Order: sequence, then C-alpha cells, then structure tokens
Amino acid sequence: MTGERLFGACFAAGGAGIGRPTMVAGAARRDEGSRKAHMDEGTDRTDASDPAGDGLGRTRGLRAFLREGPPVGPTRPAFWRSPARGPWTTSVLGAVLLVGITVVTVTGLLSYAAYNPDLSPVNDKTPGKGLLGFYLFPWPTDPHWLYRLTQGLHVTLGIVLVPVLLAKLWSVIPLFFTWPPVRSVAHSLERLSLLCLVGGALFVFATGVLNVQLEYVFPGSFYVLHFYGSWVFLGGFAVHLATKAPVMVRTLGGGRRGAPPPGPGEDPGGGPPGGSGLVSPGPAPPTISRAGVLGMVGLGSLTLFAVTAGQSVGGPLRATALLAPRGRLSGDGPNDFPVNTTAARARVGEGDVGDSWRLTVRGSGAEAVLSRAELLALPQHDAALPIACVEGWSTRDQEWSGVRLADLADLVGAAGPVGVFVESLQRTGSFTRVALRANQVGDPRSLLALRVNGADLSLDHGYPARVIVPAAPGVHNTKWVGRLTFGEA
Repeated sequence: MTGERLFGACFAAGGAGIGRPTMVAGAARRDEGSRKAHMDEGTDRTDASDPAGDGLGRTRGLRAFLREGPPVGPTRPAFWRSPARGPWTTSVLGAVLLVGITVVTVTGLLSYAAYNPDLSPVNDKTPGKGLLGFYLFPWPTDPHWLYRLTQGLHVTLGIVLVPVLLAKLWSVIPLFFTWPPVRSVAHSLERLSLLCLVGGALFVFATGVLNVQLEYVFPGSFYVLHFYGSWVFLGGFAVHLATKAPVMVRTLGGGRRGAPPPGPGEDPGGGPPGGSGLVSPGPAPPTISRAGVLGMVGLGSLTLFAVTAGQSVGGPLRATALLAPRGRLSGDGPNDFPVNTTAARARVGEGDVGDSWRLTVRGSGAEAVLSRAELLALPQHDAALPIACVEGWSTRDQEWSGVRLADLADLVGAAGPVGVFVESLQRTGSFTRVALRANQVGDPRSLLALRVNGADLSLDHGYPARVIVPAAPGVHNTKWVGRLTFGEA
C-alpha cells in the first residue's frame, strides 16, 4: 500500500471521528488484498502516479509467465483433447513394453557376449566399456542354433515393439510439456531420466531398424553407438520403472478387480480429470475407444511380425519377409542361401582365390602352407550348421564339409585346448580378422569349410575356404580365409 493512500485513509477516518480505527484498518486490508490479487493475475496494472509502474508491471507479468506458462499451446492441459489418452491406456502399453524390452535387453546382452569381446582387441569394438562388460562369459557352442535364436528374437521383437513404443510416447506426450519444466532438484533429476529414457529409446530403435534394413546412416560404428546408446536407455528405463511401476500395477489392478476402463475425462480411482496429467480436462468427442487404440497398435505389431519374422523363423514365413533384405531365398541351388557381404563388396577377386591361393597355418613355432587340393586331401568332416547374422536373418542348417579346426591345430603342433586368430583376404569391413576361443576350436563341428550342400563354395560364400563354427555370429564365420594362427586368441 502506497504512502499516499495510507495518508488519505487516515485523513478520512480523522474527519469522521477518532472513534473509527476499524474502518481505517479495513480499508488498508482491502487495498492490500486488491494489490495481491492483481499480482497473482499477472496483470500490469499499477498506480498511475507510480513513475516505475511500467517496469513493475513487466516484472509481475514475467513472474506470472514463469509460474503459469504460456496462455496457449502444449503447456496447457486443455491443449491435449484426445479422450483415448489416460493412465489405463498408458499402463497397458507400459506393461507390454516392460515384458518386451526385458526380452530385447537380455537377448541384446547375449548378442554382445557372443562376439567374445573380452577375448581379443580385434573382437572388441567398444574397448572403453569398462564395467559395462561385467557380465561377459565364454560363448558356448551348444546348442548350435543358440545365436540364431537369441539374435532372431532380439531383432524380430524389437521391430514388433515399434508401434507399442510410439503409442506409449503418444499416450504420455502431455507430460513432456508440463509447466514449469523444472520445479525442484528432485524434479530435474526425474526430467533428466526421462530424457535418457525417451531419447535413448528413439536412438536405439532407430539405429537397430536402420541397421537391419542395411540403411545405416549414422556416423560411427553401429556396434559402438548401439551399445552405449542402449546403456543410456537402460539407465533411464531403470529409474522410470522404479518410480512408475507401482502406478502401473495399481492402475491395472483396478481393472483386474472388475472395474471397467475409465471413460473419457475420468481418472482411475475416481480422481479429478487431469489429475494424472494424462487425462484431458476437456476431452473432444471420441472417435475411437481406448480398446480400439490398443487394437490398432496390436494390428500394427502383428503386421510387422508377418513381414519380418520369416528371416529368422524360416519355413513358409520366409516368403513373407518383405521388410528383411536378407530374409528371402534367392534360389534352390546348393549355394542359394542369403549372403551378407559379397565378394565384390569385400574387394575379393578371382585373382585372390585362384590356383595360386594358399592357406598359411601357424602354431607352436611351426608353419604349414597348404593349397586347396592339399586341404581336400586331409580327412574331411561334415557339420549341419546355420548362418545367423546380427541383422536378425539366418538360414536353415546347411551341410558343410571340410577340415576340422582342431586337426589343423594338431598339424602345426598346437597341442591342448587352444584358440585361433583368423585372417581373411577381405580388404574392407569390420571383421576382417577375428579371434575364436579354445572351446570353439575344440568343437568337432568347427570346420574350415571347403564345400556346402555337396558343392564347392561359391565366391560369395567364401571360396576357396571359410570358417564355420556352431552358435557363432555370422561375422565370426570368416570367409576367404588366408591365415590361421593357433595359440594367439
């Protein structure tokens, strides 16, 4: 209250008699209340006699803006009007993602372990991983279809979850625009975890899908970006799960007790509209029910499954793998199964694999140089093994024949369980050299393959010789082998 107004009030009271102090105090209180009301409304109204009125009004307006946000736009709850959005919809989608992402995470970690990154630097594309590799273990060779299963499940389920992920983000988008953006230190940490969760999810799914489609456009190695991006996402996911899982269980628990899904503008538990930040206080007329939204999401996921799963499952679904560049068969001949890297792309020509080609085998200080004819003269063995790639595609079991890796180790005196360092003639690519563990070398199904399905290897499939190991990622089944060094892995 200004001095001028206080003086005027006192003068009026004096003129009416000293016995009316209550009226003076009441006038002062009413004036002070009016001033506070104007400040709360964020108006610029000031006393005309206040020479600093314009500055004070702008300050009040700024304070009101910071407190209440823009008068229109996505920060206002009424901006989001879909009646299908709400805690029940979000909880159902969240429950599906909880199960799906858990499976995708476990299979992704297994896929990383399958590369044996702790065995040799040539296998490790993430040398700075530190404690993030705490769970690594020697990758087994049994069952022989293990990598085909884990990676096929990882990729197929990841693609199927894309509609669910997008629907979940749609269901909670009002929360991204809550005002003020940060209310406290605890709220700022929650927002940071949300950034890791949403940003990490979008990045990991985008890199994964583009890599599967052979349209990877990100700078840097897919293995590095996908690995570290996944851990950022998992950090946000863990925080989100710890804070939101009780809400999800409580919301879905009401449905299990027989309560119907909440209607438009209703919050579960009888709370006020918009109490969760997800329900619109003024929903638009419904054009689809919440169950209809979930049905559309499910249909989208089912469609993606139908046009993707055949690359891993095989059988009749292989013909429907329309979104899988390596999923369909190219023919029915002995070498007509998918190829990831062709000889042309690897820059391997006829001159590299002609009659002058020789395989160098080293170990325990000894060395043997063998032609293909000399390899064919050694004891030959058969193994029925698939090819399975990180992009999720795989083949049925192919009938390979060649020399056991263990026999080649014996040839140069590398006794006992011993690993091998494999070098390819391939001039480009990420895995021109790989290291295999002793358990992989010692498996009797691990071959230096010379033939497949009763015919010589084609050039694209690794002629004149390639490695084939049970349960190993496709890139570790090295093609166009030029040298084997036992004891260095």
